This record gives sequence, C-alpha cells and structure tokens, in this order.
Amino acid sequence: MQTITVATYNIHKGFSHFNRRVVMHELRERLRELNADIVFLQEVQGQHLLHARRFANYPEGAQHEYIADRRWAFFAYGKNAVYAAGHHGNAMLSHYPILRTLNTDISAHRFERRGLLHCEIELAGLRVHCLCAHFGLFAKGRRAQTTALIEYVRNEIPSDAAVIIAGDFNDWNNQLSAAISSELNMHDTFQLNGGKVARSFPARLPVFCLDRIYVRGFAVMHSEVHAGAAWQRLSDHAALSATLQLHV
Repeated sequence: MQTITVATYNIHKGFSHFNRRVVMHELRERLRELNADIVFLQEVQGQHLLHARRFANYPEGAQHEYIADRRWAFFAYGKNAVYAAGHHGNAMLSHYPILRTLNTDISAHRFERRGLLHCEIELAGLRVHCLCAHFGLFAKGRRAQTTALIEYVRNEIPSDAAVIIAGDFNDWNNQLSAAISSELNMHDTFQLNGGKVARSFPARLPVFCLDRIYVRGFAVMHSEVHAGAAWQRLSDHAALSATLQLHV
C-alpha cells in the first residue's frame, strides 16, 4: 500500500509574530525537514509590491513558489484576498502530479475573504482529492463555511474517492469536526491516531485546536504537532503532519 506524509501550516504571510521580521528562509527549511509529500499552506502571499522595498531579505516572487523551489515539483495557488499591493490565499505543494486545480470562494462576508483550494493529485494510479481550507474568525461564518465545504465535497467529489482536507479551521471550540465527520465520512487524523484533536495555537505553547487534517480512504500511521523550539520563531501557528497509508 502507498504511504505518504502530509503537512498543513498557516505561514502567517511569511512574517514572525506581530510582523516583526521576515521568516521565509527559515520557514522553508523547517518545512523541508518534515519530508512531506503534500503540503497544505494558508496565508500565502502570492504577491506584495511593497514588502521587497521595506525588507532587504524578502524573497522575490510568490511565497509558495519560493518554498517549493526544487523540492516540490508541483504546486498550486488559490487567490482569496486581493488588495492594492497584492493578494494572498491558500497553496498546495506536491511531489506527485497535480492533475486539476479549482479555487472556490467560501467567504462569509466581504471583509474576510476565504477560499477552498481543491487539487486532484495522482497517487498510485488513483486520483486523490486534496482540499486546503482557511475558515473565518467568527463562529457564524465558520458554520456557513462548514456547510459550503460539505456541499462542495458532496457535489464535486465521488463518494468512494480518497480525500484529504487540511488547513486552518479556526475551530476554537471543536464545533465543526462532528459535522464534517458525520456528513462526509471523514475523520481527524489526530483523533484516529491518539484520540484527541491537535493543539496548534499559539506555536510557542499550543493550547487551542485551530488546525486540522481530515482523511477518507486512508489509515493513519503517525501524527505530530511541530511547535516550540525553532518553530515558535516562525508563524503564530504550529505545523501539523500525518503519515497516511492509502487504502487501494
């Protein structure tokens, strides 16, 4: 059976806490150390015309391309929030071919733009559906986005297909997992592996369970929260990773 490692990380637009310094270079190295086959990224700066002028060490080009470099041959980006200086959104990096990409607007209101990036990835001769999500800060909006996610998966993905949904759900009170699990027959990797959802925020000492990796059609071999030490100097979120075995 095919085994892969996946990771999800809100990269905070490549800046440390309170936007004090650019951390893209170190962030890229930490992500490479995870040896993940598929990486789900949130708050990725696709373009910002002013940062390079303000910060001498700000990398050129889109952040997901800078991170991918020659390590991940395939990548996709979903533009969500657009403003005068540029735009940001979700991204996905993959060792395996990305056959199809679709970005869907799931914003609950015009002041907080959110999207759902869907990539069909070829793995062991099968199409695995990978969705990168970033939900809003307000409970009402998150409930609407959960409904939108469930409807999207039902309408766009075959019921027998293998699926991975990962990202920053801002699910402070763990109110969304039950609906996703029951409606889509999907399960949180950390609950499957250790019985509890992962604490991922803040990165220095994670207390809140904001980030998730949900799967269908996979067994979970291992799951881990990457926080503290070198990670706490980067994003305000911890990174999550999981090793999965595909059921063929």
